[in-house]
Amino acid sequence: MSRDARWKALLELLVERGRLDVEEAAAELEVSSATIRRDFDQLAEQQMLVRTRGGAVVHGVSYELPLRYKTARHASEKQRIAKAVAGLVTPGTAVGLTGGTTTTEVARALAVRPDLASGSPALTVVTNALNIANELAVRPQFKIVVTGGVARAQSYELIGPLADGVLSQITIDVAVLGVVAFDVTHGAAAHDEAEAAINRLLCERAERVIVAADSSKLGQRAFARICAADAVDTLVTDTAAGGDAVRRFEEAGIQVVAV
Repeated sequence: MSRDARWKALLELLVERGRLDVEEAAAELEVSSATIRRDFDQLAEQQMLVRTRGGAVVHGVSYELPLRYKTARHASEKQRIAKAVAGLVTPGTAVGLTGGTTTTEVARALAVRPDLASGSPALTVVTNALNIANELAVRPQFKIVVTGGVARAQSYELIGPLADGVLSQITIDVAVLGVVAFDVTHGAAAHDEAEAAINRLLCERAERVIVAADSSKLGQRAFARICAADAVDTLVTDTAAGGDAVRRFEEAGIQVVAV
């Protein structure tokens, strides 16, 4: 197992359990205790966990894995969701994409749609996510609009008043939100309040709002609200979403697409 794969596995275990012992982690990953101790020390230096005697705990109250360590979580579900979301986008329109692993997959799904292979432009994409802009910039048929702002390392998103300035000057047809939580009562939410503020403005500038979220995000709450549930037109999720959860969203007037 490579170091990156090992770190990803360690961080995901840590998020799931809140605390890990060296011996426990070594047994889980089938590596030596010395390797785990070294991994914990290096991750602690990057402030991605807090080292304890004999193990590690999550860093902070509201723990968020950097984007590069979240790509493997619910990967197949996210790809199915992304393909379905991409299918809801009409050629020639303006679409806003927030940052996140699911919206990154949406960008990739849009990039390979045959009917978006040409046009002037085939699609206008507005995003505050540097990684999404980087992936789509090589598609000459796409017009890419990137907000200004200060880069947030965890999500590659641009945040702050510079991003506000761009978004306040434009309108878009559909906004696609990546979220960490979506609940009928508490709405769509993110970990970071500055990130949530930019995503909220993107919603306000859109004619239609789509939340792209795997079933693990549904019925959950997070620190910073992006928008109320009634601001969302469509939820695209996976088929593991419970019937009760789906019914609550539908009763709130949200179209639910489960794939």
